[in-house]
Amino acid sequence: MNVNMRRILFRQFFVVLLLLPMAYGANAQDLKVYISADMEGIAGVVDQAQLGPSGFEYGQFRKFMTAEVNAAIEAARDAGATEIVVSDSHGNGLNLLLDALPQDIILVRAWPRPLGMMEGIDDSFSAAIFIGYHASAGNTGGIAAHTMSGSDFLSVKINGIEITEGGINALIAGHFGVPVVMISGDDAAVREVTDMVGPIEGAVVKWHYSHTSGRTLMPQAAQALIKEKATAGLRRRHELEPFRIEGPLSLDLTYKNDKAAELIAYLPNVELIDNHTVRFVGSIIEISMFIEMALGYPGTMN
Repeated sequence: MNVNMRRILFRQFFVVLLLLPMAYGANAQDLKVYISADMEGIAGVVDQAQLGPSGFEYGQFRKFMTAEVNAAIEAARDAGATEIVVSDSHGNGLNLLLDALPQDIILVRAWPRPLGMMEGIDDSFSAAIFIGYHASAGNTGGIAAHTMSGSDFLSVKINGIEITEGGINALIAGHFGVPVVMISGDDAAVREVTDMVGPIEGAVVKWHYSHTSGRTLMPQAAQALIKEKATAGLRRRHELEPFRIEGPLSLDLTYKNDKAAELIAYLPNVELIDNHTVRFVGSIIEISMFIEMALGYPGTMN
């Protein structure tokens, strides 16, 4: 091999060495995954006995909730994710078992949070996954159906349309350009979100009989299905569009307590529509912060 040929090969080799880290870096940044986890949509959940610290089955169902989140984490890992943020978004926000989660994820816990169930998301994420979600307050076909607070709100609407927590959270993700790729929960929850957001992957882990009963997959079967659907959703992430509604959004909150509605309507830019309903107009981020305040301010709570 002559000197000129060696020089050419050396230059090419040097260029490859320079480009490889850049290529791997771009791939690593390409899949940052956000997982928002609720509890009412976990397999087997049908009653308050599973949903809060006073329930006799709550400790067991914290394990099942954590296992379903771990199934989604495994799918993200298999797809090449190098950073995963999980939001514990049920009840007190202290449900997931820290010692049973991978120790290199980031976990969002407790309240209040400006972005609610989506706190920690930004435009650096490639995909969002919803685990354990339930149907909206206006849906009579869902197990434990409610929106944001079953004790406070009778109805939550955006632009006059009854909306589920999944719809609100998909709008928050969409604000940052992040597509939701998969949701798990009961049949009503999955159908409601896919009808609104688009043809994302859905893992139906149980089916409604009434507000407090249903038939359900067993935990390990549900976890396997969640991993399968999360894997499929992450594979399709480039074809799924972020969910957006253009322009200012109009939020109607209908309280169970008429006094709560009247008090919160004292705030500027909040309109009392009827004795139980207030209206707030703003971006989805402003709406998220308004809902957090409405849920957490003592004077407006039942």
